[in-house]
Amino acid sequence: MKKIVLEFLGELITNNNREWFQAHKAIYDEAKNEFESVINALIPGIAKFDESVKFITGKDCVFRFYRDIRFSNDKTPYKTNFGGFITKGGKKSHGPGYYLHVSPEECFLSGGIWMPAPDIMKKIRQEIYFNINEFKGIISNKAFTKYFTDIDDWDRQKTAPREFPKDFPDLDLLKNRSFTLSKGLDKKVLESDDLLDHALQVYKAMYPYNEFLRRATEA
Repeated sequence: MKKIVLEFLGELITNNNREWFQAHKAIYDEAKNEFESVINALIPGIAKFDESVKFITGKDCVFRFYRDIRFSNDKTPYKTNFGGFITKGGKKSHGPGYYLHVSPEECFLSGGIWMPAPDIMKKIRQEIYFNINEFKGIISNKAFTKYFTDIDDWDRQKTAPREFPKDFPDLDLLKNRSFTLSKGLDKKVLESDDLLDHALQVYKAMYPYNEFLRRATEA
């Protein structure tokens, strides 16, 4: 990925206002197009092991850059990151997929399902509960643990869901309200020729996990 992406976002952090943005709109367009071109390059690579994404484009996947400030105390008008979610149906899909996040503060590769609706969350928890050995096999597989230590636990509720037995030995897995995986991305890799190969290796390791979630949510 060209350096212009992080350079533009870094400048925006200290100049997050409409006047500055309009004066630098051409640079924004170049940075956005560069990010979108990377997403477009990732899609056919992912489609080699996950055919569900083969009919989408970068435009389907890249999130809106303009912030919705109507109900926010933070009135800065623009995001300071680019994000793209590669999944069947594009970024508005509620199913599992593959995410790329780029900002001066943090870059990472991620995937799974973020903050599913209650009915979808219940389906995922039930799938894990009834197929716990299969699920634990996926997240303990060597290809998986090469990149991920566990499911992200930042959105884990303190108490166990009421509809599951309290003596279930893997209750912690059912406490998740989001079912995402994350892997930090070094900025040197981001701006190198190795980016696509590295990202595809991480996403391929994620694929069995996403397939498990897809089976749960589409049932």
